Amino acid sequence: MQTTAQNPGLPPQYPPAPFPGHPGYQGPQDSFPVPPAGYPVPPAGYPVPPADYPVPQAGYPAPQPGYTGAGPAAFPIQGQPGYGAPGGLAGVPWMAAPQPPLHCPPGLEYLSQIDQILVHQQIELLEVITGFETNNKYEIKNSLGQRVYVAAEDTDFCTRNCCGAARPFTLRILDHTGREVITLERPLRCSSCCCPCCLQEIEIQAPPGVPIGYVAQAWHPCLPKFTVQNERKEDVLKIVGPCVVCSCCSDIDFEIKSLDEEVMVGKISKHWSGFVREAFTDADNFGIQFPLDLDVKMKAVMLGACFLIDFMFFEHTGDKQQRVGVW
Repeated sequence: MQTTAQNPGLPPQYPPAPFPGHPGYQGPQDSFPVPPAGYPVPPAGYPVPPADYPVPQAGYPAPQPGYTGAGPAAFPIQGQPGYGAPGGLAGVPWMAAPQPPLHCPPGLEYLSQIDQILVHQQIELLEVITGFETNNKYEIKNSLGQRVYVAAEDTDFCTRNCCGAARPFTLRILDHTGREVITLERPLRCSSCCCPCCLQEIEIQAPPGVPIGYVAQAWHPCLPKFTVQNERKEDVLKIVGPCVVCSCCSDIDFEIKSLDEEVMVGKISKHWSGFVREAFTDADNFGIQFPLDLDVKMKAVMLGACFLIDFMFFEHTGDKQQRVGVW
């Protein structure tokens, strides 16, 4: 049987056979060329492959913080202040600014998208160690834990330590850019319901210098009551607290009601912060709930009511304990 000539570039040719082992099968040819011993040497100038992974080139995204050999563990986020900036502690995300509604004072557009506010007072170590009252600082967040505002008290040393919790104060509320969007002004008033003609009140301004509402204490022999007013000092809502304002392992609710006090529309709650924090500091946590469609100005006024309640009932300085009622 004739076979075709071997071609070095092709596999060997075998004669046809119907089944393996047929008498016509001659087996593989011995003249199949041997493969070359190695790959050809790359031409001159060809870059040698690196021994390890290549270093990211310019323009690559920054490695994740957990990646070994990455750069700084945290990269600055645009619009987010670091520690020492008006935003306070770094790393807490800020709420994105929504579209401002019509006739909304600048900076209050954040309140148009939320129906709950969390107010966290920061612990001042100098105050804990020395016993001298320092300016209070607060973080104001939404229900997702995103920072909406920060607030800082602005009073002098003598006023804080001589007048105590009854002191007049100016509280400035700032947004993420450090712009003052709300100013709270509390004048010096009587701290007891024995003088019904000189009870507590607070003025809310947004922007600073433009009053948008007031919260005035209403006289009552047993209950802490407040009237929420608009910029024209017209009554809008009522706030009614419990007879005994004592925080003992539970929250304390001040109910926000209609003018006839028949319908509850929200509440201001003083949250229990734990025994150690409650016993050794005056740093308190509050929650404010109100209808989502409430006017943004009234939401800002509710924020002012929260600070007034904090100073009246939960701000204790030195050896003075917090009040347990209107007396």
